[in-house]
Amino acid sequence: MAKYSRSAKKDVKSTMRRRKKGTLKSGKGGKGGTVKSRKQAIAIGLSEARKKGKKVPKRRTSRKKSSK
Repeated sequence: MAKYSRSAKKDVKSTMRRRKKGTLKSGKGGKGGTVKSRKQAIAIGLSEARKKGKKVPKRRTSRKKSSK
């Protein structure tokens, strides 16, 4: 069973292309600066696919440290 749908992979691929072109922006509504990091571009592509309702695993959340 595949983790990601084919269309979700296409979304990430197009996001990576936008990063290389220099048109990929970070932040709400693309108001932030241009994305330079490859990992950040992948994360943006996956979140856009999630918003469209495509098959993508849930976001990883950091575990909270237990204080003693």
